[in-house]
Amino acid sequence: MLNPFRQRQFDQAARAYGADLYRYAYWLCRDRFVAEELVQEAFARAWKNWDSLEDLAAVKPWLITILRNEHARLYERKRLDYSDDDPQELEIPSRDRPSAHLELEQLVEELPPAYREPLVLQVLGGYECKEIAEMLGTTEGAVMTRLTRARQALRAHLSEPAKARVAQ
Repeated sequence: MLNPFRQRQFDQAARAYGADLYRYAYWLCRDRFVAEELVQEAFARAWKNWDSLEDLAAVKPWLITILRNEHARLYERKRLDYSDDDPQELEIPSRDRPSAHLELEQLVEELPPAYREPLVLQVLGGYECKEIAEMLGTTEGAVMTRLTRARQALRAHLSEPAKARVAQ
């Protein structure tokens, strides 16, 4: 059982980072109910291991790592159906169209998880490469490479429809 001081620290961390964890969980699974469940499971696991946390300054990255691992546990035994169908043609998102934001979200979802996770952590979470590397258990250079490749993939998807329209 935690002492009252450590329990207060946990309560403060849960209040301070709950919304950020939910936002990240939602980006991972794109389902409100699954995201809520992931956050609850992450906090339950964090509660059990709170005494093992040595650096209170690293609470948020620690919680995000736990959440990410909980998300991975969802798919450990789940078989995914793969399709060989070609992805639909996408138009360039425009600032004038309301659907542009949705299209950009869809493009981000299509990125491989290895590229999508660092990009979401940087853009939504505001983390630096070093922090992302710690959360993902990789090197800072690998994170920078993945971020670059994610941006290149998004640019390529966004420029393909423009090239197709010019060729017609």
